[in-house]
Amino acid sequence: MKMKRIVSYFTIPTSGVVISVFPHLWGESGNYAEECICYELKQTESAKKVKLGSWNCAYLVESFQENGEWYTTHIWVTGRGPVSVECSFTVAKGESLEIGEQIVRSLMVRVPGDKPWKEIIPVRLLEIDMINEYNEWAVSTLKKQLTKDFTASEKDITNLQAVVDSGKYNKNHRQAWESFGVAFGTILVNEMDGLEWMTVIDGKKEIPALRFEGTQVMIYPTELLWEKVKKNAPIKLKEEFQRIKSEIEDALEHV
Repeated sequence: MKMKRIVSYFTIPTSGVVISVFPHLWGESGNYAEECICYELKQTESAKKVKLGSWNCAYLVESFQENGEWYTTHIWVTGRGPVSVECSFTVAKGESLEIGEQIVRSLMVRVPGDKPWKEIIPVRLLEIDMINEYNEWAVSTLKKQLTKDFTASEKDITNLQAVVDSGKYNKNHRQAWESFGVAFGTILVNEMDGLEWMTVIDGKKEIPALRFEGTQVMIYPTELLWEKVKKNAPIKLKEEFQRIKSEIEDALEHV
């Protein structure tokens, strides 16, 4: 069986135990993952076929002693199409393997032709620079038009709304709308503890966004106003502020 190795190793600590997902093996055959499972079942007498969630696996167990203590390593060989994945989960002998099984069930394997996954990562320097640049432009514009300071607090929503309603900006001024959205985002961050800037990577799109910690609440300031402008929808910042606040409060009730 021909294959190539994909560098993709990571270890997940879980309350004193360790689960590792070893480098993917990528075969030339479209059924390489299934071929690896069959090979493991054939070559390892103690291996057996199991299914965890949607994943067919060859499962085997190895025990070893270290510093006078016995440990058990649970191993699953699984994968999808041309990609084979080996997962190992090590615990003290006799302890449950349930956590390892849960993680294997949650595996995601991308193969050629799949759409890139959406990723949410800590905000990068590139997006930090963008946030600062857009916010500075919006603040400067507000000061020029209204001769008022911008402190990124809730009271500034009225002033920002006045600039939005001034009629000076239309569909030809996308970056202006994105900048006003970022300024609105800075107000949200200052007024709602728990919101933090993140970077969202979705295919070719890489943008800053806000996420409320511990929840799935996501806000996209650069798109918030611009999307409304494109649709000729009214922009009512106070209503948006209350909507987001309510969404966060509702999410916290279900945490």
